Amino acid sequence: MNRMAGWAARHPRWATAAKAVLAVVLLCLVGFESHVLAHRPSPSHALVLASGITVCLCAVPYSWIPLAARAAAASAVSLSTSAALMAGDHPSAVWGMGEDIALLVLLTSVVQHAPTRVAVILGPLLGIACLAAPMRDLDPGRFAAVFGTLTVVVAAYSLLLRGQSGQRVRDMAAVRTAERLELARELHDLIAHHVTGIVVQAQAARFTTLDGPAAAAAFERIETSAGESLHAMRRLVGVLREGDARTEPVAGLPEVRALTESFARTGPPVVLYIEQGMEDWIPGEVAAGVHRVVREALTNIRKHAADATAVRVGVRGVPAGVELRIADDGKHAATLSDRARGGGFGLVGLSERAKAMGGLLRAGPAPEGGWEVTALFPVEQVRAKHT
Repeated sequence: MNRMAGWAARHPRWATAAKAVLAVVLLCLVGFESHVLAHRPSPSHALVLASGITVCLCAVPYSWIPLAARAAAASAVSLSTSAALMAGDHPSAVWGMGEDIALLVLLTSVVQHAPTRVAVILGPLLGIACLAAPMRDLDPGRFAAVFGTLTVVVAAYSLLLRGQSGQRVRDMAAVRTAERLELARELHDLIAHHVTGIVVQAQAARFTTLDGPAAAAAFERIETSAGESLHAMRRLVGVLREGDARTEPVAGLPEVRALTESFARTGPPVVLYIEQGMEDWIPGEVAAGVHRVVREALTNIRKHAADATAVRVGVRGVPAGVELRIADDGKHAATLSDRARGGGFGLVGLSERAKAMGGLLRAGPAPEGGWEVTALFPVEQVRAKHT
């Protein structure tokens, strides 16, 4: 929807008034020309007047009459009138202001908004009609030059706007496609996080003697993780649908808290620190990036640090932006199959995301032992706050 269409949708009464004003102005131009030039009415002047009124009425954007129909009718009437007058008796003087302006209005509308096939046919016809209308005069030199120049300028400018509009549509399609791909990665990471927890708990249940309340608790944890996984899959698959695509981040700092609490229920305890008041100033895309890094790191802890006894997650503001640190004290990986372990591209993708946002992500052994993931996301207002 272009700006004019958006304005008309928001202000329907003003749009109706604007259409009426356009019709009145064009008809006044035709009437003024007829009154000034036709001192002695003749059939040729009557034909010019009828053509001008018809074309001006076609130029008014009625919602119940398609643009293509109005443009086709206007070009047919105008070209037929010009052909009849040039083949028969010429009026002594014809300005053609109202009719030509109406044709230019239709020309710019068709070139900008009509489908390509319609624009290719009606655009040249309207342009020829604009050039032919001044030729009805016995001495068309001045009028032909003026309206010929206007026709070229209006057509070129309309083509430029059509190209920009098409590029905008393509850019929006590319953004939507990229967002759907990103949400597909979200789906993979989220389901991998929950399913890995299910696999680890099921393996623990196989090799541990469980009976009574302990067995019930273990299966309850597995059931909870499976339910969360299915719920997340339904939610994100719904987002991936054509009509439900969204551009806002799907998670942020509140979800980080919920994520660590869920992890602690089925794994080692998590100590979470989020700087007080951070929710008030952290940008949405940075909060979503923090959530994604925390989720991937916790998933990797389940896979690669099965003996971890504690996990520390810290999010704080620093002069360079937002700093995230996830550390564990594990040393041995879980005994998962290669298929369950995954392809190992999670941190690579997160590193690329952080780099695209102007930040960085590192993963490696922590100085105090175990494994550590650190990420930095630049935020201008935090940099200004700490300097």
